[in-house]
Amino acid sequence: MENTQNQPSQEKEAHNVPEKRFSTGAISATVWKNSTRNKEGTVFETRSVSLQRRYTDKSGKWQTSSSLRVNDLPRAALVLEEAYKFLVLQEKSESAQSA
Repeated sequence: MENTQNQPSQEKEAHNVPEKRFSTGAISATVWKNSTRNKEGTVFETRSVSLQRRYTDKSGKWQTSSSLRVNDLPRAALVLEEAYKFLVLQEKSESAQSA
């Protein structure tokens, strides 16, 4: 399973870049870190996960889909579990730093 992470300098330059990506075969789970402002104007961070399957169409071009086939499900479960572990460890790390 491939585990990629962007460099911190790239994250500052680009808006809304993936924080972490986990993939195996054509299935990938991407963790996104987003800054949001509430009604009072306070900025806080949230994280979300997107799940994708890559495939080639009839003309040979790469496409992305959120629909999975039955054979994709074990790989999807694997990358989602890795994303969940990353999020839990990230949350613990951030909690420890703010304490």
